[in-house]
Amino acid sequence: MGADQHIDWHEAAASTLEWWRDAGVDVLVEDDPRDWFAAPLPAATPAAVAATALAAPDLPPDTLDAFLAWRGGDNAPEAAWNAAVVPLAIAPGVPLLIVTDLPEESDTPESGWMTGPVGALLDRMLTAIGQSRESVAIAGVALARPLSGRIPLNALDTLDDLTRRLVTLAQPQQLLLFGREACHAVLGPDGRRGGLRDLNHGGISCPTVATLHPRFLLDRPQYKGEVWRDLQLLIRETDT
Repeated sequence: MGADQHIDWHEAAASTLEWWRDAGVDVLVEDDPRDWFAAPLPAATPAAVAATALAAPDLPPDTLDAFLAWRGGDNAPEAAWNAAVVPLAIAPGVPLLIVTDLPEESDTPESGWMTGPVGALLDRMLTAIGQSRESVAIAGVALARPLSGRIPLNALDTLDDLTRRLVTLAQPQQLLLFGREACHAVLGPDGRRGGLRDLNHGGISCPTVATLHPRFLLDRPQYKGEVWRDLQLLIRETDT
């Protein structure tokens, strides 16, 4: 090719692209070499996909002691919240299990559940129904308190499932649910405050009352009469 011969590279490139198009080439070549004569990889079978899906999560244990340890560990949902976890202390067959939504601002791993003004009101409520801190156990739907002071919406379904499993493993003699989130976690989205219900879940039968949270009563003391009527349902059930 002579040095004085001029080549129009734009025209040459366009001609090459046109040739590739006519030849049926419609994708770029890969960066990595491929063995075009190799046998195709077998498609994943449904069983293999199911086995992979089941092996991924760390499922919670089926005994109460192991479950309580798991709930406060690194695999629980709250572990990623960057907030202190308030542990649970629940004996099997506890006379009364109280379920709240999440720890109070004053609750710590050392102080335990429902401290501060909310705890002082709770103590008076327990005394009124013949109970005390020593005779009850307290659990939260969430075991840590995010900075927002509310349970993240994307965690509610998982935490509700874990709350129901806790109730099943603990097998309390009675259940007292404080607030909407605790009520929905245990009784489902259609659960409502008031009335004595017989919770049948996971092979247990447990008298259950859902009522307003003591936190709510501190701001609206005019509702204490309604809560007292709810608590009396537990007293009458105990006496029968």
